[in-house]
Amino acid sequence: MKKSTFLVLTALALGLACNPAMAAKDRLIIADQYDVTSMDPIGHNDVPSSRCCYELYDTLIFRDNKGNILPGLAESWEFPSPTEYVFHIRKGVKFHNGEELKAEDVAFTIMRATTDKGAKIRSYSQDVKSAKAIDDYTCVIELKAPNFAFFNSLTHCWGSILNKKAVEAAGDNYGTLANPPVGTGPFKFLSWSKNDKYVLERFEDFWGKKPAYKYLEVRSIPEASNRTIELETGGVDIAYPIVVNDLNRVKDNPDLVLHQTAATNVNYLGFNTQKAPFSNVAARRAVSAALDTTLIHKAVFERLGKNGSVPRAIVPAQFKYSIAAECPEHKQDVELAKKLFAEAGMGQGTTVQLWTNERKERMDMAQIIKAQLAEFGINAEIKVLEWGAYLNGLQEKQHDMFILGWSTGVPDANFAMSGLLESDAGSNYTFFNNKEFDEAMDKGRATEDGPDRAAAYRTAQEIINDQVPMIFLHSDDNCVGTQKFVKGFEVGSNDTYNFREVYFEGK
Repeated sequence: MKKSTFLVLTALALGLACNPAMAAKDRLIIADQYDVTSMDPIGHNDVPSSRCCYELYDTLIFRDNKGNILPGLAESWEFPSPTEYVFHIRKGVKFHNGEELKAEDVAFTIMRATTDKGAKIRSYSQDVKSAKAIDDYTCVIELKAPNFAFFNSLTHCWGSILNKKAVEAAGDNYGTLANPPVGTGPFKFLSWSKNDKYVLERFEDFWGKKPAYKYLEVRSIPEASNRTIELETGGVDIAYPIVVNDLNRVKDNPDLVLHQTAATNVNYLGFNTQKAPFSNVAARRAVSAALDTTLIHKAVFERLGKNGSVPRAIVPAQFKYSIAAECPEHKQDVELAKKLFAEAGMGQGTTVQLWTNERKERMDMAQIIKAQLAEFGINAEIKVLEWGAYLNGLQEKQHDMFILGWSTGVPDANFAMSGLLESDAGSNYTFFNNKEFDEAMDKGRATEDGPDRAAAYRTAQEIINDQVPMIFLHSDDNCVGTQKFVKGFEVGSNDTYNFREVYFEGK
């Protein structure tokens, strides 16, 4: 037997590709810190689930990292009145089940978000009055009142367009393992091992540019150092977030690339404002005065980079209408804290629970908060939960304090506050209920850009700073590590990254 023939047969026996093109890398492997909680776009309002949905589904319009609005499933649109939105739907778009996208699917999706199933994303859909298919490719959305934040909100995950037939067949179990999601996105569902990983497969009938790779695999790796190790050893292609202690390991590794940009998010200490002792504003103000947030920030995030900071207002400083530049730096005030704790009836022996999930920075912040409160006789018992259990537990209103983050996916002052603090918002885990705040938010949405809208959002931010449903602890940089051969990946200011344009070079 000739040597060349022997090599070919050996390769075939081992399952190896003889054609170099066949050997090209066909799987993008990602390490995320959390697993998804739901693949139903309105069944969640958390970042890891949103990332997944952005690959499975498409929205009517897209936003690029520069803030430009681009056509998505809608080729064009017009606004006949302040409450009417007409969308002309792209023809020939296929769902993963082979059906063609029609305006009826769009109308069904929007109206489904207004039902009880959409409770977690109510702040986006709350003003929708109706959505109707005029013909197969024209959908009209009518609002109850003018909402000048609504159009931009359609770039958010809540506006992911569903296949009516698939959702109705699945009923309440849509988006589960038994009834996988059906979208029009560049990837379709393949498998999901909860708290481990999910795998998506390229959709060959995708209407847009097809991804350069066949499989998207996202692993759940809560421990930050393990994510970095997986990146260093080549186990994953992209890892996030890269935390403080690992930044230089990624930055100094010639085989890796560190992507870092200022983020529009906030890590905060929230209070259950419907449960004693923090139903009393004096108790919330006392904790605020007792904490040294500058020390907490430096101790936990000191090496993060120039963009990391303690926020001064809930609306990110990068956003229009933020009052952050005018707000004073938070300062610890020991005497005021003592006075307010006494006023709230809290003192030596008072015990409260402080909840967090397993993210290391949050656990570290919890330990410092515990130590600082102990100086005032307050015993903070720390309770650490797995991500999904944590979010579910917060909904049950049993916590006293908790540490969580909020990332504003739509660059509008409204969405920096509405989903987090309006009285009926699905992610309002402080259960803050303030009539004046809700009225200011309503006015801001209903007002065109200008001085009156600025005044409304100023009022809303001032109420938050005065009533202290939360204490701002840290605004992250978005830090992502990638293999050097990973190209086409961009890190924006929010946490919902786009993997559609990723390709491999030299691998």
